[in-house]
Amino acid sequence: MMIPFSGGKIIATAFEVVVKLEGSHMVTLQAQNDAITLIGRGANVISANGSETKWSVKIDNEQQLIELSQQISGEIQ
Repeated sequence: MMIPFSGGKIIATAFEVVVKLEGSHMVTLQAQNDAITLIGRGANVISANGSETKWSVKIDNEQQLIELSQQISGEIQ
């Protein structure tokens, strides 16, 4: 599933999340689903924290977070 947002796009599968940030330099962030935390309540942040991964991205709205949550079977905190 692909979810577009103002900074690029989120690609979610059953096993991983890839965030492609668009701009003058293309940046790709990738993490396995078990390293992903979804932070709601107006923050609308995807956070990845694993043994070799640490990044976070603020997305546009809670609907995008809900769509991602459904795709990766993750709970929004």
